[in-house]
Amino acid sequence: MTRKIRLALVAALLATGPALPAAADTAINKLMGQERRGLSAMSQSRVASYLKKPAATAGYTREWLDAQKPVKGDAEWRCLSEALYFEARGETVKGQFAVAEVILNRVDSPRYPNTICGVIHQGTGQKYACQFTYTCDGHAEIIAEPRAFERVGKIASIMKNGAKRPLTKGATHYHTHAVSPRWSRVFPRTAEIGYHYFYKQPTRLSQN
Repeated sequence: MTRKIRLALVAALLATGPALPAAADTAINKLMGQERRGLSAMSQSRVASYLKKPAATAGYTREWLDAQKPVKGDAEWRCLSEALYFEARGETVKGQFAVAEVILNRVDSPRYPNTICGVIHQGTGQKYACQFTYTCDGHAEIIAEPRAFERVGKIASIMKNGAKRPLTKGATHYHTHAVSPRWSRVFPRTAEIGYHYFYKQPTRLSQN
């Protein structure tokens, strides 16, 4: 009799209720004794592997993000972390992941620079002529909320290391509800997450 069948039999016997016949009680004790002997013969590491909880599934919640270890990275990680901090730290975790998707979608697009820092700083140098306003608005970039930066740093690391991008459906642009840029009338909207609308730049614009 295999271990799986034995356990199923034990479960079936226990399901009959508290008042088990004497014969059933004896059978259970015998089966449990066999299981104990089997466990005793196993190594401690193998027993621990059976008791180990499954790995947590990535999620878009503050609780899940706070449970992840703080991280640090290279210059590309720093650029993405800063962009998420200045562009989306007031957003939900899901909204911050969505902004990260846009930046990385641009990195993958031949229309934009092929590095994270290149995408984020594209056009920087002339006031309000850049792609991400915080890089050319004339204000000093001061990280005054270290806990918020720690959180977005985790997101930057997760996304930079190849996480899937299911939220924005390939979006390359976004804007807040408070504005309505001209391109938003032409680009198809792919998602609305938090205070942002997301859009995917068409391969070819209509000439109408």
